[in-house]
Amino acid sequence: MSTLAEEGPTNSLHLPKNDKKVIRLLTDELRKELKQPQGLLIEGTLEETMEKLKKFIAKEQPSTVISVGDIVSLHMIEHKIALNILIIDNKTMRKPIQPIAVDVDQTLYTENPPGAITDKAWDAINRAIELKGKTKVIVDGEEDLLTVVTVLSAPPNALVVYGQPHKGVVAVKVTEESRERMHRIIDAMEETSKS
Repeated sequence: MSTLAEEGPTNSLHLPKNDKKVIRLLTDELRKELKQPQGLLIEGTLEETMEKLKKFIAKEQPSTVISVGDIVSLHMIEHKIALNILIIDNKTMRKPIQPIAVDVDQTLYTENPPGAITDKAWDAINRAIELKGKTKVIVDGEEDLLTVVTVLSAPPNALVVYGQPHKGVVAVKVTEESRERMHRIIDAMEETSKS
């Protein structure tokens, strides 16, 4: 197996140090906007939500299924919903949780601070999408905003699923329209350089 930097235990890929230091920061206005579902909100009990999601996936037949978030990823795995990529930070509501145990072909590690999107995290998501097989991306920091990057990076007709706290899950089909919406979010973020 080839790796990008050093190979760790159990088929893990560690991305090389990123010389890109751009960090995009969430503004207060965007924070309010992103509290609203950015795709189809699927509500109900856990069982109802997962059953509706399964039916939606069967109907849409996405090219790739990607989950962003630990709880939604865990529930999808427990309900035997096939995932190509899961992006997690081993936390829920910013509190540490037991890491998800799932067989994957490779694991990528990246960093992304809360309320931000780094080029390093974006690179890791692009790499995960390029790889064959099932990939887990573990984020040191927070993965919440990486839904935006995932929609921009995923292939056409992919499905990106994330949790909507206290409501259910949101399914975002990757289309020109959803990509344009995510581009507007990225463009509205404050850009800064890390030294």
